[in-house]
Amino acid sequence: MHPSHQSSSSIQYGEHGLVPVIVQDNTTREVLMLAYADKAALDLTEQTGYAHYYSRSRNKIWKKGEESGHVQRIIEIRIDCDEDTLLYLVEQTGVACHTGHKTCFYRDITGVEKDPVLIPPDTVYR
Repeated sequence: MHPSHQSSSSIQYGEHGLVPVIVQDNTTREVLMLAYADKAALDLTEQTGYAHYYSRSRNKIWKKGEESGHVQRIIEIRIDCDEDTLLYLVEQTGVACHTGHKTCFYRDITGVEKDPVLIPPDTVYR
């Protein structure tokens, strides 16, 4: 992962200084999660090669997997045509969702679970 600050200068951050980040498995292209990043989180992601996000609920930057060990190694970062959404193509260690599911999109719109829990959440977050 090579820092590319030239490309990050065109990002259209929202009113709170955040940009949505769609996260996809680099191999399967399965959508794993949606998160938000501010400029500092994106800089850390580019510098370290691992996904960092901005937590709106905790008001701080966090590294994905900092507690669980389920890190996301960045393969590539893309930007959409409007320059207001990022796509992280990642190599996911473990599962992406804190519930123990592979992806955060494990339910249909009525709430029915479509995918199994792969790792019991209490073993991920003690």
